Amino acid sequence: MTAALRLAAVVVTRNRLSQLRLTLPRLLAEAVDHLVVVDNASDDGTAAWLAGLAEPRLTVLRPATNLGGAGGFEMGLRHAVATHDPDWTLLTDDDGRPCPGALAAFRAADLAPWDGVAAAVLYPDGTICGMNRPVLNPFRHPRIFLRTLAGGGRAAFHLGDADYRQTTPMPVDAASFVGFFISRRGVALAGYPQGDLFLYADDGLYTLGLTEAGGRLGFLPGVRFEHDCSTFAAAPGRFSPAWKAYYYHRNLLFLYRRAAGIWFWPALALVIPKWLWKARLQGDRAARRTYLGHLRAALADGLAGRRPPGPAPRP
Repeated sequence: MTAALRLAAVVVTRNRLSQLRLTLPRLLAEAVDHLVVVDNASDDGTAAWLAGLAEPRLTVLRPATNLGGAGGFEMGLRHAVATHDPDWTLLTDDDGRPCPGALAAFRAADLAPWDGVAAAVLYPDGTICGMNRPVLNPFRHPRIFLRTLAGGGRAAFHLGDADYRQTTPMPVDAASFVGFFISRRGVALAGYPQGDLFLYADDGLYTLGLTEAGGRLGFLPGVRFEHDCSTFAAAPGRFSPAWKAYYYHRNLLFLYRRAAGIWFWPALALVIPKWLWKARLQGDRAARRTYLGHLRAALADGLAGRRPPGPAPRP
């Protein structure tokens, strides 16, 4: 079955041609049957570079406007499923690429127990990429819930370093869209990403939805990806451009509501002070005011369940 497995890959990009030049050759050097690139209205020469590639496995989708990461993954996955009907589809960012041999390791793995698979995502220097650690939902696991309440923070419910060193897969509840594989059955269970989220948390919501629907999501530490990301690299905790703070916090509200269920409001009482504190990290007084304006708008829309179309920088 593994040898005949049909694998498609979906990459979403916007104005990061330098990253795309590294990621696409890495993917095409592996056993990918189809590669779908969603170019989110880039204006940095991405379209011309993609048009010059003589690669029969490559399909480029170019929406008229920037759909954000969430809209791009929805468009790309829908196209891959409808056009190619793959057994499995890989979703990854333009700066997230397989380490050499990663897709061969995926094909060689026993995939029968899983409907979705999360890879081990590392920085280029080989250290673990914190933002891509798979998650065990603390509201489903009493011991993890108690560890979180006791002050364990993110480390209480994200996979630890020891999990990356093991050789056997383990079940998880949610994962990121860097090195994430979804099976045909997984798509039937979870549907497609919510494109109107525009940016942030679409992966967490989608993978939580998969496991809530009865899908089996596994972490395979032997399937390794590299994430050459720069989020918060220059100034930890600072949003650039500032409007990203709106989508980050609004969509986290949607994620927390799904993960926490009846515990949503107590959880919210704990996180809002932390979000307010982050205003100090944004720079000068004007930047802090802008951040707080975005946060107010995010709270208003997130609690009301509103998802206005993006990109829509808020005052």
